Amino acid sequence: MARAVLFDIDGTLIRTGGAGIKAFARAGETAFGIANGTAHMKFAGRTDTGLVREFLIWHGLKPSAENRQRFLDAYVFWLDQMLPQCTGGVCPGVWQFLRDLRALPEPPLIGLLTGNIRLGAEIKLRHYRLWEEFVTGAFADDHEERNLIAVAAHQRVSRHLKKDLGGEEIIVIGDTPHDIRCGRAIGARVIAVATGGAELDELREHTPDWCVKDLREMAVAEVCS
Repeated sequence: MARAVLFDIDGTLIRTGGAGIKAFARAGETAFGIANGTAHMKFAGRTDTGLVREFLIWHGLKPSAENRQRFLDAYVFWLDQMLPQCTGGVCPGVWQFLRDLRALPEPPLIGLLTGNIRLGAEIKLRHYRLWEEFVTGAFADDHEERNLIAVAAHQRVSRHLKKDLGGEEIIVIGDTPHDIRCGRAIGARVIAVATGGAELDELREHTPDWCVKDLREMAVAEVCS
């Protein structure tokens, strides 16, 4: 039985219409005076902290704690500004899937496993009225490497439930091969959804437990039993 279900955010729960990518670009410009400084970067499935490190090194800047924080402070400011200007929304099936999870006789803990920093995650999910749906989570503040964020999530949900969960008791839901790999890193079962960064065929190559177009195709009773 699944005791915890952990969701990725971008492309899994929501689409922001590019608000995060645009906010990254504006952060580089306003914090460091570098226009169009993120054009070379690939964002899907990456962590915010890893992306900031890449930006700084690419442009010959020290990836110091001070420079990272300077960038991220600018990023969350611009993210808050950009979200209302971009056309986004909650991915198909998400609200019903969450309702169905809570309707189970023994509802699992519902949490986050994301490459967003915590404040960025909160800004995005509050904008789409989803933030309060999640009890806990792990974020790019915890680790720069996504697999280690998964370890942090595993530890956090175990503490919350006061039980050392086995990997098979956790379901990870994500939209990229990175999400599948980080779920496997903690022995979790994985649902891959083609609502964001990858097509179905690409996701299937990484052998998730389930692979669907979107969460409307997933029966909660099937995955949580």
